[in-house]
Amino acid sequence: MILNYVGAEEINGSLLVLDDVDNASYEEIVEIKMDNGKSRQGRIVQIEGKRVVIQVFEGTHSMSLSNTNTVLTGHPMELSLSEEILGRIFNGAGNPIDNLGKIFPKKKLNINGTPINPVSRVYPRNYINTGISTIDTLTTLIRGQKLPIFSGSGMKHNELAVQIARQAKIFGADENNFAIVFAAMGVKNDVANYFKTKFDESGVLQKVVMFLNLSNDPIIERILTPRCALTAAEYLAFEKDMHVLVIMTDMTSYAEALREFSSSKGEIPGRKGYPGYLYSDLASLYERAGMIKGKSGSVTQIPILTMPNDDITHPVPDLTGYITEGQVVLDRSLEKTGYYPPISVLPSLSRLMKDGIGKGYTREDHSPLANQLFASYAKVMDARALASVIGEEDLSDIDKQYISFGKMFEKKFVNQGFNEDRSINESLDLGWELLSLLPRQELDRVDDALLDLHYIKDKDSLFKSSKVDLLESNDENDDSDDIKDEE
Repeated sequence: MILNYVGAEEINGSLLVLDDVDNASYEEIVEIKMDNGKSRQGRIVQIEGKRVVIQVFEGTHSMSLSNTNTVLTGHPMELSLSEEILGRIFNGAGNPIDNLGKIFPKKKLNINGTPINPVSRVYPRNYINTGISTIDTLTTLIRGQKLPIFSGSGMKHNELAVQIARQAKIFGADENNFAIVFAAMGVKNDVANYFKTKFDESGVLQKVVMFLNLSNDPIIERILTPRCALTAAEYLAFEKDMHVLVIMTDMTSYAEALREFSSSKGEIPGRKGYPGYLYSDLASLYERAGMIKGKSGSVTQIPILTMPNDDITHPVPDLTGYITEGQVVLDRSLEKTGYYPPISVLPSLSRLMKDGIGKGYTREDHSPLANQLFASYAKVMDARALASVIGEEDLSDIDKQYISFGKMFEKKFVNQGFNEDRSINESLDLGWELLSLLPRQELDRVDDALLDLHYIKDKDSLFKSSKVDLLESNDENDDSDDIKDEE
């Protein structure tokens, strides 16, 4: 029997409180009708005996304690799904906003998802080629992995997300069984339009499912956005056997919405005001990536979050790092230099990389090459730190060579064009060319057999070309300094 509850006991922000409610369920969807004929949706977020607290998606403006009629639907929030969702744009609550009409569902699924049985999980193996050297070579993205991007406010993480979406190639996937689910939370209109335009220009829009929650949309909808996106991804992956790449930005906006909602409920705040359950809430999203035995599809996640004040110890990146399998960190100093993508190599890592590269996956020399590049670039940082104290002129010859290697590594390897799509072989060969700038005896992470194959012995011509590149780079910097002086 459906009961109609007239009026409300209390209204607080986006929360509506009802008393004397029987048979209510947590996360149950309710329909709220007002005297003016309009209706809104909400979900039950708290139950205390017969008192229930309802989170109203569209907000409680124009509502009073007497003009509401609330009906419990008896089910949680569900998303309408079919193959028609590909190429469509939805708001954060899963309603179409592209003026192409409603989705005629073949299935409706609970947006909270069903946890994957750990026994049924398939260990991620095959790599995803993003066309970006620093990611493919040093922090390889594996199919079924969750690999976040840690960025800062105003940095080029949106451009990086578009480039990955445009260039990503999954082993075993073709244009018929590869899809992208994109979720934007708390973004401005110009950012949302940027994503729409770039996806359309690159020709991938028909394989993209977009969920857009704008900065002026209700924060309650922001909490639903990643859940709707992941539900769509799971449907395409595990019921339509597609390989799905999920890009979610910005998870910091999501966490801030969660903090505001938690505060409105009167919950005891944790670190920096975030709710104490932030870890488990983020885990309920990130752990929806993976592969399942008996299913040929996969869900791979790239969450993007901006670190407030570029602080990697902030609760959101800190907890995200615990849950996910590595991170790609963007560096502001590299971006100021003009390099794109400004990926900071040393703090970036992929914990599943070792099992998805090498012979049979990428190339046999991939792992030792990556280890040597990491080790050599770490020595570059040590040499730069020493140069900042005693001056570059007083460095030893080998330290000066490391300084030169670091400049070339950042200019040729880290830096690449927005439309440049490098194959894994091109990236690996470029890595060997850069390592050949260093004396062979310095390459202590690679065995002699690989060095015999890949180390370039003609160092005179190699150093000559490198010096020319460095002189050009220095001239450009000098010109920019002159312009600044003139200004």
